[in-house]
Amino acid sequence: MNIENSKQNGDFKSPFAVEIKNINKSFGPVQANKEISLNVSGGTIHGIIGENGAGKSTLMSILYGFYQPDSGEIKVHGKLAYFKQPSDALRLGIGMVHQHFMLVPNFTALENIVLGAEGKTGLYKGLQKARKKLEKLKQAYGLEVELDSLTENLPVGIQQRIEILKALYRGARVLILDEPTGVLTPLETEQLFEILLALKSEGVTILLITHKLHEIMAITDEVSVMRQGKMVANTLTKHTSPEMLAEQMVGRSVLVNNKYELQSIGKVALSVEQLGVVDKRGFDSLKNASFDLHAGEILGIAGIAGNGQSELLSVLSGITQPSSGFFKIEEHLFDAKKNPNPRLMRQLGVSHVPEDRHSEGLVLQFQAFESVILGYENNKKLGNGFFTNPDTIQAYCSQLQESFDVRPQNPRLYSSQFSGGNQQKLVLSREISSTPKILLVGQPTRGVDIGAIEFIHKTLIGMRNNGCAILLVSVELEEILSLSDRILVMNSGEIMGIVPKITATKAMLGKMMAGIPIEEAKEDKK
Repeated sequence: MNIENSKQNGDFKSPFAVEIKNINKSFGPVQANKEISLNVSGGTIHGIIGENGAGKSTLMSILYGFYQPDSGEIKVHGKLAYFKQPSDALRLGIGMVHQHFMLVPNFTALENIVLGAEGKTGLYKGLQKARKKLEKLKQAYGLEVELDSLTENLPVGIQQRIEILKALYRGARVLILDEPTGVLTPLETEQLFEILLALKSEGVTILLITHKLHEIMAITDEVSVMRQGKMVANTLTKHTSPEMLAEQMVGRSVLVNNKYELQSIGKVALSVEQLGVVDKRGFDSLKNASFDLHAGEILGIAGIAGNGQSELLSVLSGITQPSSGFFKIEEHLFDAKKNPNPRLMRQLGVSHVPEDRHSEGLVLQFQAFESVILGYENNKKLGNGFFTNPDTIQAYCSQLQESFDVRPQNPRLYSSQFSGGNQQKLVLSREISSTPKILLVGQPTRGVDIGAIEFIHKTLIGMRNNGCAILLVSVELEEILSLSDRILVMNSGEIMGIVPKITATKAMLGKMMAGIPIEEAKEDKK
């Protein structure tokens, strides 16, 4: 559409819901946004992608009023806008659904939606008035929510709908969604996309931040790519591909969702029987888990975070003791009476890449060369027990940083000074370099750039091909399907079933992730 042709009698109506021009933003010496310009057409779904640290979140935080730009301007529906705080953005019709929901758990859905916008008619009348408005919004956009249910009792997909309703209730016509599918099952993701398309059909403009390229291709009209704080590409989605987008994000050719061939497996390396864990609250967070893990295979564990995967890794790595059942490595059996411990697990050839690198994988106050030997201080190549050789360890760290492309390659930099993705590569380099027989790996590519994902995937496949038994926990279903030889699905601490890769489908796995037994899930393999 020609903007000039939209001028009538001196009146200017912009075809863009949002116009961002020459935005700059620095945090100390780091320039997060560099001369960013972006036009978002009204009534469209516009994807924004980029590696970690590319500046996506900073740009959206400026648009939502969290940050103020150092220079540049923003227009909303053709008019200059100045945001000092999120309430300013809301008044101009810009809402945001954050990756981590901002809801009060013991409030009802209705109370959460109207919180801070009760009006001056009194709480009871305000809630009744809000209920009528919300019923219309629910019907218009397919946002089915039981308004009187406590939020903490609702599935995460419904909680996300509450966040969307909260923004729409406040009059949002531009909706920013930050990694909206990270905590959803495949079925919940499909339902979210239906809602987004309904919003779009009613003229709502949606800005979608995601690292999942297949979602960009499935739902967006346009896509913009950011790299190192700059906007490097903008195109209609139908004119691009996942491979093109990945190359624009990284600056080089990258393999996307590579499919790895199956291979013959070896003997049982780890046997788990009726394993259970009771957590500090007295809940059965892991119930009667039974499976075998073979040498030369990757057994992927699929499920929404918080369904027992963390507890399983914690027990098998020796951090947590089982409350029932047992597991066996070679002739060594561990149960509630004979507790494992991390040192013994390492001696048996078990390495562990924890899901939370900050609390379990690193000491952030340690320098990199100290972090890469955590748990492996007795490695004779690095010194003699307590009498380690700092120069030798630093040289060893430099070697690992080069092999795993950890940036910057500085052994003396504090662990806290690396980006999240590079912290993850530090942990991976430490655990993988010990050449384990069994690798327990949780969320290996969480917070990792797409170029590094390719490297990590190839590394895991190479270890598998060399006979390592790998137990892989990931909330990324694409990653599970790409890497696994077999897929184990968990829900509410229980194993719903184990599916061979060659017969697994997203639909089947999604049903199992939602708690549907494997026999029933197999009935629909579409």
